[in-house]
Amino acid sequence: MKNKKIILAGGTGFMGQEMTKYFGKENKIVILTRQVNEKTNRNDYDSLSVNDLQNVSYIKWDGKTASEWVNEMTDADLVINLAGKSVNCRYNQKNKNEIFDSRTDAVKAIGKAINKCDRPPSLWINASSATIYRHAIDRPQDEYTGEFHDDFSVQVCKRWEKTFYDQQTPQTRKVALRMAITLGPGGILIPYFNLLKFGLGGKQASGKQMYSWVHIEDTCRMIEWICDHKEINGTYNSSSPNPVTNEEFMRIFRKVTGHIIGLPAYKWMSQIGALLIGTEPELVLKSRWVLPTRILETGFLFKHSLLEEALSDIISKVPRKQYHLF
Repeated sequence: MKNKKIILAGGTGFMGQEMTKYFGKENKIVILTRQVNEKTNRNDYDSLSVNDLQNVSYIKWDGKTASEWVNEMTDADLVINLAGKSVNCRYNQKNKNEIFDSRTDAVKAIGKAINKCDRPPSLWINASSATIYRHAIDRPQDEYTGEFHDDFSVQVCKRWEKTFYDQQTPQTRKVALRMAITLGPGGILIPYFNLLKFGLGGKQASGKQMYSWVHIEDTCRMIEWICDHKEINGTYNSSSPNPVTNEEFMRIFRKVTGHIIGLPAYKWMSQIGALLIGTEPELVLKSRWVLPTRILETGFLFKHSLLEEALSDIISKVPRKQYHLF
């Protein structure tokens, strides 16, 4: 994909930075952010170099209102919306409201902006989550046969997707990507690195819960594929066709990082640990067993379909000090 104009909403975190690196060398990237100075948006993961930023501009938005940034939507080839408060927090009422509102407000604002354009974007890809499917230990879930229960994370995804599809954008193709746990040099792997350093890289709870994952490069490749195949629209799972159990994930993770010992975290330990660090046990204990049936039907092939190869590729890009004490 070359010479495209890509609008990236909520693009200063791990996934946004990886997408900026992937697409930014040969395309123009406009990142919508609450703070114009990108240096103030840094977190534990920061991999963008000066070269990565040559074709990148940062435009201020509040994630709610269609203001000056609307002008950037005109003639855009692709809008990618990643905006939303992290679910890595305690689910008290205040946080629940912010999780809901940050997602639906951003979607509504983008929808309004697109409708203000004389020449609207060709494609709008909106993030969703594979956690929309129920806790599954009996069979995998896909776009055709997946089942939804009504826990909080499922409610978030359902409302997020409904708001997205409620936006009337007849000249803009729309795709919702239900993303599995996305693996790369930062993001979710940072807390796993910390566990490894202290010998705690064993299974969580029973270890039998399924772990659906996808390499960040394949997420970017999938976006590129969708952009190039104009017949694609609707909802697609972004997940490797080869999910593993939590126990298998941790075993392979220890192997590729050179860790022999990995003490397990029993269910009660995970629950107490989640309380101490201000998050929810569900993020570890829920069994996510998801397959990418629809995207495979289009002919898309994953580059990193097997976990050991995917993790080896990622670890090769990470300094040893991130996952070893010495």
